[in-house]
Amino acid sequence: MPGLEDRCWSCSCASRLETKDPSASSWAAAKAEEMLSIITTVLRGALGSLHGARTVGLLRRALVLFAVGVFLALVLNLLQVQRNVTLFPEEVMATLFSSAWWIPPCCGTAAAVVGLLYPCLDSRLGEPHQLKREWASVMRCTAVFVGINHASVKLDFANNVQLSLTLAALSLGLWWTFDRSRGGFGLGVTTAILATLISQVLVYNGVYQYTSPDFLFVRSWLPCIFFSGGVTVGNIGRQLAMGGAEKPHSD
Repeated sequence: MPGLEDRCWSCSCASRLETKDPSASSWAAAKAEEMLSIITTVLRGALGSLHGARTVGLLRRALVLFAVGVFLALVLNLLQVQRNVTLFPEEVMATLFSSAWWIPPCCGTAAAVVGLLYPCLDSRLGEPHQLKREWASVMRCTAVFVGINHASVKLDFANNVQLSLTLAALSLGLWWTFDRSRGGFGLGVTTAILATLISQVLVYNGVYQYTSPDFLFVRSWLPCIFFSGGVTVGNIGRQLAMGGAEKPHSD
């Protein structure tokens, strides 16, 4: 009889343990699934907010760069029109700043694209900031760019080749002084080539024209202006991307 009772007791305990084990494991699985769902929701919300903040920051930088491009286009184009370097049809001369309506938005869009590409290219190449990154340096770079553009219409040389070589040296000096990066040089050259080709197509189709063209309907110094302009807008884009978070680096 005692042996039979022990058998019955062991069987009943085993059956109870067997009935409790599935419920305990299912409870643990449910809790783990619940915790995993909570963690996934939190991570998704954090990534969504981070993506939203990056998008807003990107749009702000693009708007600032667009405004800078529009302003520089109006001022510098006015200078070239007054010096009879570029000639527009008579119907556009009475418009804002004696400029065609399409020049400011086109230059603003180009400035936004180039200014956003520069910091992106820096991060891709992994190039450290070797020069000072502060707004004072950016303003000096902008002033030098305006001076180069001013020199293109004010300086008198025997021919356009001498003027082109002088502006090329000044543009390279601007890059060496305020940029000195492989990405900046490559993107500046790419900007100069594409912008010059677009200008040649526009002049060929009679949208506007240059006086004394010597390089396929345009002036031979025009790529130098586009190169220095790309470097200048790129420095502005880099500074906007930094957002003042980093301390300026010494030379």
